[in-house]
Amino acid sequence: MTRVSVHDGNAFSQQEREAVYRAIFGRRDVRRNFLARSIPEDVLLRVLTAAHHAGSVGFMQPWDFLVIRAAETKQAVKALFQQANAEAARVHRGSRAALYRRLKLEGIEEAPVNLCVTCDRRRGGPHVLGRATVRDTDLYSTCCAIQNLWLAARAEGIGVGWVSILDHRALKRVLGIPRSCRVVGYLCLGYVTEFESQPDLEREGWRRRLPLERLVHYERWGRSA
Repeated sequence: MTRVSVHDGNAFSQQEREAVYRAIFGRRDVRRNFLARSIPEDVLLRVLTAAHHAGSVGFMQPWDFLVIRAAETKQAVKALFQQANAEAARVHRGSRAALYRRLKLEGIEEAPVNLCVTCDRRRGGPHVLGRATVRDTDLYSTCCAIQNLWLAARAEGIGVGWVSILDHRALKRVLGIPRSCRVVGYLCLGYVTEFESQPDLEREGWRRRLPLERLVHYERWGRSA
């Protein structure tokens, strides 16, 4: 079991606080610039341990992590992406379509490690504490695990890219994932030459970051500060 150093007590030093925010603001959805350098097993276990320490409703811990390194498996997943991406491209017209086709939306074969994160919807039994009124809290919990992994990976200098343009039913067949498990995320992990200063989609002009003040409400919806 890999060990992660943690300090006793509740206080963070200024340097520790800055490191947390640096990881958050420096996190990127990485799809390019992967190095051939492998991720050492102890580093990968540290990142997975961070994911496994995410909060989960009812402490159900619904996640599983399928580590993929084999080239033939990556090729099979890449073929699924290509099919789904061709279908997704048909939605766009004109300059938007041209921009879409220029975007780099995956690094499946370039990344040394692929990681499929699933949610076992049966884990914890039929009556998970805190889940009676909101069934999908298991999925939300798994997303928290992915975010933990993403931030820990950034702190380790590892880029992570989320490949969302995939048919999850077909992906489950390729990877042998049980019916009871839902695919939540397919991630590409690897050391990179650099982390971009802006998210790719912002830099390419696909979307801009929304102003925070438009998204914060006080006491009732629509009431600003």
